[in-house]
This record gives sequence, C-alpha cells and structure tokens, in this order.
Amino acid sequence: MHSASNPLGWTGYEDSLVRAREATGAEESVTYGQVLIGDTDVMLVEFDFRFLGGSVGTATGDRLVHAFSTARAHGIPVVSLLATGGSRMQEGMFSLLQLQRVAQECYLNRESGIPHIAVLRNPTTGGVWASLGAGADIILGISGAQVAFGGKRVRSAEDADNPAFTAEGQYAAGQIDAVVTPESLPDVLSGWLDLLTGGTPEPADVPKALGHTELPATGWEAVQRARDPRRPGAAAYLESYFDSYALINGDRSGGVDSGVLCGIGRRGDRSIAFAAQTGTATQSAGYRTASRLITLADRFGIPVLTLIDTPGAANDAASESSGLAAAISGAFSAVAAAHIPVTTLVIGEGGSGGALALAGAGRTWITPDAYFSVIGPQAAAAILKRDPDEVSALADQLRLRPQDLLDLGIVAGIA
Repeated sequence: MHSASNPLGWTGYEDSLVRAREATGAEESVTYGQVLIGDTDVMLVEFDFRFLGGSVGTATGDRLVHAFSTARAHGIPVVSLLATGGSRMQEGMFSLLQLQRVAQECYLNRESGIPHIAVLRNPTTGGVWASLGAGADIILGISGAQVAFGGKRVRSAEDADNPAFTAEGQYAAGQIDAVVTPESLPDVLSGWLDLLTGGTPEPADVPKALGHTELPATGWEAVQRARDPRRPGAAAYLESYFDSYALINGDRSGGVDSGVLCGIGRRGDRSIAFAAQTGTATQSAGYRTASRLITLADRFGIPVLTLIDTPGAANDAASESSGLAAAISGAFSAVAAAHIPVTTLVIGEGGSGGALALAGAGRTWITPDAYFSVIGPQAAAAILKRDPDEVSALADQLRLRPQDLLDLGIVAGIA
C-alpha cells in the first residue's frame, strides 16, 4: 500500500520504521536543535546510524531542510554529525532526490555566510557524504571512521579494506581538514566556531620582520639572504603573529601541498585567515588550497594575510598534468574577487608569478631578508643566454632588493 511514509509501497517498511523508533527513541534518523558549543549558538544536526543505517528518506530530508533554513533565519552556524549509509532504498528515487534539497540548503547557507562544520563519524558513505559532508566549510573526520562514496558492501573485494576509504585516507588525499578523536571533538569544534565567527573588516596587521633589520647591499646578497635556511620561515612568523591557529588541509580535489600552510588564526580578539608559502616550489594543490582558504574567509568577513616565500611555481611534469596554470589562475582570481582585504608580507623568495599569485594588490610589504622578482637571477641568465658568472650582476639589474622595490612603488613598505 502506498502512503506518504511509504511512497513505493515497500513490503515491511512500516514495520522497520516502528522497530527503528523503538530502538532509538527518535522519529527519524536525524535529530536537530539549537545548542551551545563553547560560547557559540549553533544548529546541531545529528545522524543516528541505529535508525535504518542513518539513511535519508523524505521525512529525513524535511528535517534537514528545516534545520538548515532555521539556522539561516537565525544567522547561526551549522554543525553536522554524520553517521550514515546514504539514501534509503525503501523510498527509491524519492530518497535520492533529498540530496538535491540538501545541496540547495547548503548552497543558500553558504551564500548567506553561514558556517557549516561537518563531522564524519563511522561510517559516512553514499550521497550524504557527497552532498552534506563534502559541501561543508570545515570537514573533520573521526579517527578510524569509514568515509567513502561507495560503502564497503558495494566496493570490489580488493578495495574492501583499503585505507583510502577511511578518515585518515581522505585526509591524506586532501578531502578533509583534520582527523580527530571523539574525546577531542568538543574542543576542536569550539575552536573552529570561534575562528569562523570572529572576523572583522579591518585589514590584517603587517607582521614584524623576524630576521635582519639592515637592508642588503646588493641584489645577489638579497637573493642569498632569502635562500638562507637559517632565515625565519612561515612557521616562525605564524607562531609569532597568532595567539593560536588551526590549519585547513588540501584542495578537496585529491591534492595536498605541504609547502603551503593555510588556516585561520586568532590575534587578539579577532580572526585572521592566512596562506603561507614555506620556501618550496608551490604545487597545483597549494594554489587550490590557498584559493579555497581565501574564498572561505571572504564569505565570513575574515581578513587574509599571505606570506610569500617560494622560488616559484613547481615546473615538473606532474605539476603541469595536475593543472598548474589553472590553479595559479584560480589563486589570482580568488585574491582579485575578495571583498575582504588581503595583506601580504614577502618573507623570503618572491619568485615570479608563482609568488605574485598570492599577493594583495597595493597591500604588499617585504622584509629585509626577502626579494621579489620577475624571475630568479639564475633562470634569467639561462633565458637570456648569459654566462653563469653574470648571475650576480643580473640580480642587480632585476632591481629585486627590498629598497629597490620600495623605490619602484612595487611594495607598500619594508617591514
């Protein structure tokens, strides 16, 4: 018999619902309500895997829509605690269509500047992971949780226990931001909620230079200083600048570049987002992660600080195959489109467009230990077919010292 609660007339479905309600004490696989996490009022959405595998049916979709729309009306963040096998087979396509409704609500909240943190518990599979979970601003995975679009029962035998289908595997592939334990989850959530809701419109302060205070005498000295491994790097600047900070991870497209640190930090009573190069050649995933960070910060009114330190973009075959030019273009676009101010400090090497892609137009400073150039002097010598012994002279001709860049109007000041 067909009914609103059993649209396909699935034999035994009503009895399954009764048993699930008796076992859980809940009407559906999802419960929701406003709670305090730390000092932040949030809409908490929780899936119960005991209720028909945490599956989503039409009534579940109604609950998710109401939870997200209520959060939007009240301007409060959403925290989703997922544990689900995906769509409810007993409702067929009616169940699957709920994913479109959920995706629409996620989009509307995102456009309204409503933060969404998803927590992937064991298991998180199917369309709910691919819509509600993967669409969140910050994604946390519980250690050991199965996380995959295809559940274990529908994967091939050789993939059944592959670590790629775990929270740790998804983290390694840049799909989630952190793997946490159940015990640490409350503090992690509270910290992220403070960071995501603490933005102000004022630009980020320019960090204090941590290395030399005197300026380099020659262009080649500037290059050598910037390449000195003893020079303070991004990690030192972040530790000095922020009271505390949390990192995001990966480009959500399968890539991670450990040479770019992206996240949000607390400085005084406000949040500041950051994208910091660490001295290596920046990969496609690094630019995509930085773009994701800048776009996220812009949505929540959080100013951005970028720290430039790279000899340039990675130029190997793997980088070209992974869409390097498009990734650099995306970073330029993210900076250009941002409504929030992007403040930049060049703390080491500023090599070509690979460095410029993360620079705030008109808001770029440089330290005495850094240089910024259209290209490095060795590469310039190779392109111009100059002898290697002309490299130091080329460094002077490129006018790449901090004081040269200030005289030319390229930077706003020397930190």
